[in-house]
Amino acid sequence: MTNLFNYIDRPSPIHRLTGACKLVCLILWSLAAMSSFYTPLLAAMTLASFVLFRTAKLKISDISFMLGVMLVYIVLNNLLIFLFSPTHGVGIYGTETVLFRIAGPYVVTAEQLFYHLNVILKTVCSIPIVLLFVCTTNPSEFAASLNRIGVSYRVSYAVALALRYIPDIQREYRDISLAQQARGTEMSKKASLVNRLKAASSILIPLILSSMERIETISNAMELRGFGKGKKRTWYSGRKFSPMDVICMTVCTLLLVLSLTLTYLNGGRYYNPFIH
Repeated sequence: MTNLFNYIDRPSPIHRLTGACKLVCLILWSLAAMSSFYTPLLAAMTLASFVLFRTAKLKISDISFMLGVMLVYIVLNNLLIFLFSPTHGVGIYGTETVLFRIAGPYVVTAEQLFYHLNVILKTVCSIPIVLLFVCTTNPSEFAASLNRIGVSYRVSYAVALALRYIPDIQREYRDISLAQQARGTEMSKKASLVNRLKAASSILIPLILSSMERIETISNAMELRGFGKGKKRTWYSGRKFSPMDVICMTVCTLLLVLSLTLTYLNGGRYYNPFIH
């Protein structure tokens, strides 16, 4: 079954980090990636993200669906940038090196391709880290992490329930799909795309009904236990920072400082190799 924002338990150093540490590192890493278009830094962060995936012992099959979504996003994003602003890179880097012309205002330049490269690197170095965080952080510990950095425990617990519920929805969808196929509904690749979409839409109503029933059950259980009456709560999965947590947060803080420093020394966010 396709994994979509599922916690994947593996014996890795990243799994052993506390949820609060991983959340702080995610925020610092994202800020470092968003605040700069310095190509060497983005390339190094992209390489580091692949190393972290390897360290977390995650497999491509574990996140194949989300990687496919990321690839579609990258293609569409870059295509739309070129369609609406084919010379955006020229305006940024201040030079124009024409490679070949297509038609009308659409001309391919080295500056535009370099800008697209930076956009791809920013995506590739950011989104995998988000997936890494979700796949290596237990939802209960994630809720404790949010509460630890100041988020209300009611909101934190709601986020944890949502993350826990995603695998249940996938499982319920698969069960209903198999039941429909057992009754003769064709949903395999043999059927046309239109018929498969119609069959998939017929699953939505029983899926919504079962989801509402599950939500009501959880709400009643929480209400009976007096959830939300107190101002604070303790967390069974909460953990204190370890020395490795401190090291990781320090490294990510230095990464953000490096990103801001390079932007300042470079005189702007964009690394420009076209000026000699």
